[in-house]
Amino acid sequence: MTRRLRASILVIGDEILGGFVTDTNSGWVARRLQVLGVPLDRIVTVPDDASAIHEALHTELARSRPRLVLTSGGIGSTPDDVTLEAVAASLGLGLHIHPDIDAQITAAVQRTVAAGITVSPGHARSMRKMARVPEGSSLLRHPEDETTALAPGVAVDVDGGSGSPQGATVIVLPGIPSELRRIVSDFIEPTFLAGRGEPEHVAECTHGYPESTLNPILDRLAVEFPDVHVGSYPGRECVVRLKGAKERVEAAESLVTAYLERLGADPASARLRSIWQSRWRE
Repeated sequence: MTRRLRASILVIGDEILGGFVTDTNSGWVARRLQVLGVPLDRIVTVPDDASAIHEALHTELARSRPRLVLTSGGIGSTPDDVTLEAVAASLGLGLHIHPDIDAQITAAVQRTVAAGITVSPGHARSMRKMARVPEGSSLLRHPEDETTALAPGVAVDVDGGSGSPQGATVIVLPGIPSELRRIVSDFIEPTFLAGRGEPEHVAECTHGYPESTLNPILDRLAVEFPDVHVGSYPGRECVVRLKGAKERVEAAESLVTAYLERLGADPASARLRSIWQSRWRE
């Protein structure tokens, strides 16, 4: 039996760690993995630094396999864009100029010059940095799609790739959210994720009591439903989220619902709820 595919995400960027940019990519990918039933083990954010990328990448590759490791960011033409070079070095691979990307860069430079804009040799040289990809890697892009032609997804198989029980695939993605999402939807989901997950049933129960009010029923769920993942999230409307096999989740949900109904019929609990809600109106 093939082992269940698992995933890790490496978010790369000084601007994210500095608080100048908010990472939205990892949350979006996490939601897609949840829908497809592929467990996400880690989201790690590292700076634009080769040693930090090496450390994080090897840590994720050392986890259980088969595994998909997705990186986001750091594949542009500026000096701080070191992701492709760092990934290649970390995997013991050289870099080579991919002719398709190089041709797209040439066309982009020519269009710029034709528009009357001067392109210095240094500028052109830095643009061609984006054509360097790890040896043995494959591109995830539509050849005719110029929006992702200069910064496509790049997939590198390790030990046979994520299709092998002991393998992994590292996929380097651009940090621009629209481009990342297109590559995930068009290539990663159908090629690497389709049929590899075990989607879980998810149910949510909301209530207006302090989170700790439900501890008795949550303790019971931990004993009677160890196969159901239970999460409790406080707020004005607290959320109890249940994940797992559909029949088991529905049975656990019934217990939570019955407990909430008993609380609702208890005058003391109603006063507690009123006190809790008043905190949020202040």
